[in-house]
Amino acid sequence: MNYKIYSLGDSGACIELGNLIDEAINKKTISIRDWLNKNPFEGLKDIIVAYSSVSLYYDPVLVRKNSAVSRTVFDFIADKLEAAFHQSHIEEQSHKNIINIPVCYSSDYGIDIEFLSNKKNISKEEIIHLHTSKIYRVYMIGFLPGFSYLGKIDEQLEIARKPKPVPIPPGSVGIAGMQTGVYPFACPGGWQIIGRTPVKFFEPGTAVPTRLHIGDYVQFYEIGKDEFNELLNNNYVKVEIDN
Repeated sequence: MNYKIYSLGDSGACIELGNLIDEAINKKTISIRDWLNKNPFEGLKDIIVAYSSVSLYYDPVLVRKNSAVSRTVFDFIADKLEAAFHQSHIEEQSHKNIINIPVCYSSDYGIDIEFLSNKKNISKEEIIHLHTSKIYRVYMIGFLPGFSYLGKIDEQLEIARKPKPVPIPPGSVGIAGMQTGVYPFACPGGWQIIGRTPVKFFEPGTAVPTRLHIGDYVQFYEIGKDEFNELLNNNYVKVEIDN
């Protein structure tokens, strides 16, 4: 597995393992993060994991003051990232905890499902089948608090983003490229929306505000409009987990 380390200004650095959606690479980024959490250094402020990279943010004054840095601060950080890459080990799960997420694929909520059907020349029923039949990995959290990037979707559903963002309601389930994901709250967005879930994906003020985390696995299942509205009106937040 190849990698490169580079600076993100005077208070950040990144180790990049590639530029693709790959489960093995994503697992390695998590192992690097876990190693850094077990081997922190003075001045470390944050660790951000993406699809195939890990970024560190730090206070360069504290790093130099408390870590006996004889070279540049970046050299010290690069050494830490080198050590994290070589000394971290991927921990394979004996089984997957699959989080089941209900989705209503009605055209009232899936505002782009008819467009996708016409564009791909497949029925709405087949879109729902293809979207619900796969188990997706949570590759990263980003863009918005609680927005989870899930992949990979069936190649028959791959489609480009909208030309420009449009208002998106909370809980909207979208597709862009080979990814799917859920908008945690209302905002402008460019993904093609095929449904909506009553599950809350971000709850500020709680001990664990995000519903999903990197390395989780998700499977969607279909519900009707009546069930969606009932769950939404009851402030539904529960998700089912298959062990």
